[in-house]
Amino acid sequence: MANTVKITTIGNSAGIILPKETLARLNIEKGDQLYVTDTPNGVELSVYRSDFAETIEAARKVMRENRDVLRRLAE
Repeated sequence: MANTVKITTIGNSAGIILPKETLARLNIEKGDQLYVTDTPNGVELSVYRSDFAETIEAARKVMRENRDVLRRLAE
């Protein structure tokens, strides 16, 4: 399901207003947090989960600490 949204001014920032159908589908409401992820096809919005955020941060730390090893493994 695709919807069109419009960018609007919110204070000194910009934002989008999500249709109520999208909010219902994601099971979110005003004040909830979302992940914004870059993908090859654009940007993806998904529900924020603190447990997943902790897992991602741990993975980023391991990747930073082992950057050289991971590069060699990728060859």
